Amino acid sequence: MGLLTIGSFAKASRLSPKALRLYDELGLLRPAHVDPVSGYRFYDPGQLERALLVAWLRRIGMPLARIRMVCELPAPAAAGEVSAYWSGVESATAARRDLAAFLIDYLSGKDAAMLDAHKTLGIRYAVRSDIGLHRELNEDSAYAGARLLAVADGLGGHAGGEVASAAAIEALRPLDAELPAGELLNALEHAVHQANDSLQQIVQTDPSLKGLGTTLTAMLWSGSQLALVHIGDSRAYLLRDGELFQITHDHTLVQTLVDEGRITLEEAASHPQRSLLLRAIDGKQSAPDLQLHDAKAGDRYLLCSDGLYTVVSADRLRQVLSTVADPDDVVRQLIDLANQGGGPDNITCVVADVVEL
Repeated sequence: MGLLTIGSFAKASRLSPKALRLYDELGLLRPAHVDPVSGYRFYDPGQLERALLVAWLRRIGMPLARIRMVCELPAPAAAGEVSAYWSGVESATAARRDLAAFLIDYLSGKDAAMLDAHKTLGIRYAVRSDIGLHRELNEDSAYAGARLLAVADGLGGHAGGEVASAAAIEALRPLDAELPAGELLNALEHAVHQANDSLQQIVQTDPSLKGLGTTLTAMLWSGSQLALVHIGDSRAYLLRDGELFQITHDHTLVQTLVDEGRITLEEAASHPQRSLLLRAIDGKQSAPDLQLHDAKAGDRYLLCSDGLYTVVSADRLRQVLSTVADPDDVVRQLIDLANQGGGPDNITCVVADVVEL
């Protein structure tokens, strides 16, 4: 069989010609031949298997950059990558399902106190922050209490980063108290607005601090309910049943490019604009991400600034989180690993173990 036109190949692969042109531009599925005069694309029938794989992976929602990586792997390794991706999807879906169930109960008039009493959980926690090996100041701030965990990273290279991160934590600190589950998300969102207002006032008082800002990733507990607020590129991870899941999404330019399939994760790691944030607490009322999770006894959570995860791989994070029992030892080892990897930035970690009371 000879080469197929783009139309015939699109029909056989169940991909549209528009999708095929995009995949060509991204290097995901190059045509076998391009007519030098007309620019018309032709495909080899042997490319159908890869095209079908791409179509199937797109159908399960996998980002283009990750599809490109999967397509280059041997079949067993590709299967493992698909399994890991789907585990993450199921975790995110479960979190949304928990939030939907809570909202249904809440809007149906069920007593929030009954929801809290269904299972009473607590946390054992530890927090540690380090300046790293190359910074003159530690612009990170953190908080860990019985009901509130938070990490804020003042924007590196900006005026008053340490002032901004401290202001964000200070706005959250009053929430480390008993709150009904139905108020958690609203309380966190209100605290972010207060932090934004504080930064505006700080700049008005001292115009030399114009441009200050901070990331924020924080968790607030009530009974078995866990609310999460996130803005910027600090992260929250969940270790559950030996698997590590990133439960926040970076608000960065490179993450957007990865999501759109324009660059790979490997390219993102060395991208010249990898530190460019699209959202932060900066006095401009940027909207945070808000989630509600159903915590389970045995879960372990990690909140950290980018000074940790840009140096210490996800596999190494999972290993330490899975094998080191005491939260104080965990945060100490993670910071040591980041410094052993060069310590290019401030490093802050909060680790919390969910336990039954």
